[in-house]
Amino acid sequence: MKLNKIKLFAIDSDGVILNDTYSPVIKIFVEKYGVEYTPEIERSVWGSPQVTAGHNLALACKLPYSGERIIKEFFKVRDKYLEAHPIEVLPEIESTLDLLKQTGAKLTCYGGRNKEYSFDKFLNPYTKYFDKNNPYIDINSFRPGIFEIVTEIFEYQFDEVIFIDDINRVAEVCKSLNTGFIGIPASMPHNFQKEEMINTGVKLIVNKFNDISQETILKADELLYTSKFWN
Repeated sequence: MKLNKIKLFAIDSDGVILNDTYSPVIKIFVEKYGVEYTPEIERSVWGSPQVTAGHNLALACKLPYSGERIIKEFFKVRDKYLEAHPIEVLPEIESTLDLLKQTGAKLTCYGGRNKEYSFDKFLNPYTKYFDKNNPYIDINSFRPGIFEIVTEIFEYQFDEVIFIDDINRVAEVCKSLNTGFIGIPASMPHNFQKEEMINTGVKLIVNKFNDISQETILKADELLYTSKFWN
């Protein structure tokens, strides 16, 4: 498979190749304080830097505490959730990683926790598919991370990269920077991401990572090559 434009696939970890263990906990957390889980809460908390997420949770729940304190409480709730819903690698990701790798483009993974927590513990068996120098990028301190990953870490042009993510906020940033995006919208009953991606104008949406096909990749490459990804 020959690509004309794509030089890098940047793949979100949680919710794309690992199961989503964050948005369910946001719902549990706010409902514990009698607050309805809404699109606004999902947007303001999910995908934010940890302290910002804690601050926004405090605002949503009208709690008189700092973002630092609330995010610590959030992770305690998440630890309890993980007892019944452990972090898992999603099924059949390897064939899709191999398909992406065969294009000749680089692959990197990114997320909001450190490499030891997210990548080394769960994705180490798949290391061979990812860039040797930057297999995983912790973006917590510079979310959403699109600008930094493209221009500072890999030194590519924005229209040479495809981001694969489950939240619309990333799609919005990709759109503003004219960067490629394949959406795998979070699809639990409480999520609002698919509708938001459609409203943003995301053209390539699949249900799960291993639904990404050669046709999907070639279409993404064509849209970037013809400068029609977001037009």
